[in-house]
Order: sequence, then structure tokens, then C-alpha cells
Amino acid sequence: MNPTSPAAIVLDTNVVLDWLVFRNPACQPFVEALADGRLCWLATPAMRDELGHVLSRGVAAAWEPDPGAIWMAWERHVTEVPAVVASGDKSRLRCTDSDDQKFVDLALAHPARWLLSRDRAVLKLARRARPFGLDIVTPEAWAALQLTP
Repeated sequence: MNPTSPAAIVLDTNVVLDWLVFRNPACQPFVEALADGRLCWLATPAMRDELGHVLSRGVAAAWEPDPGAIWMAWERHVTEVPAVVASGDKSRLRCTDSDDQKFVDLALAHPARWLLSRDRAVLKLARRARPFGLDIVTPEAWAALQLTP
């Protein structure tokens, strides 16, 4: 990646919900980095489908999400890429939650610099992901890393 290119980042569904539905202030640092072009948010059609499915289940109904605003943010910020074809490679990082494997596979295949998650199964892979150049962290930890010289 050229030094002026934005760093790639993958956001799991929980982090997207934190940002676009629950309006968690911890998401503001990466949102600002997306808005000013320092980050490139990578996602696949399956990730979009998962977000749509979660929203349609009414899980966040008490928060009164604005579907139009959510999908406008998706369109504005996401660089949609094709789904990653999983390899049978035994060295591949395997997530214990198969629904979250797509985030790990995408982050490693493109490669992303960060995968932001709140999911315990994904976060458990953090140490093993570092040798691949991938930091798996929460939004709060990502913000703290950006403040560290």
C-alpha cells in the first residue's frame, strides 16, 4: 500500500451497530478517520446482509434506528469488496464463532491494518493475528493506539 493511501479497516457488525445505532462516543475517532480519508472501511456483500438481518430482527428497536441514515453511511464509507474464498490452509486463523469468520478472513486477505470488534471470539484471535500485521481491537483500544506516539 502506498504511504498516502488510507489504511484498511474492517468493522464487525457489533461495532457498526455501536456507531450507527447506539451512537457510542467511543466510535467517534474511527468515524473521523473514515470521514477525513485516513481509513478505508472494507466490507463484503455478506457483511451488508448481516447488518440488514440484525436490523430487521428489531434487536435495536428501542434505540429507534434510522435505516435510511444507516444505509447512507454504509454507501458513503464502505469500500465493498468481493467475499473472500476461505482456504483450507491449516495456518488460517479460525474463529470459534463461524458467523464472525468472514471478518477475520477479509481483514487478512486484503490486508487490513485493523479489525474492530467487541466479539469475544474475534478478540481472542488478537495475539495470533499480530504476526500477519493485523491488530484486532475494540474501538476504545483503537483510539488509544492512535494517541500513542
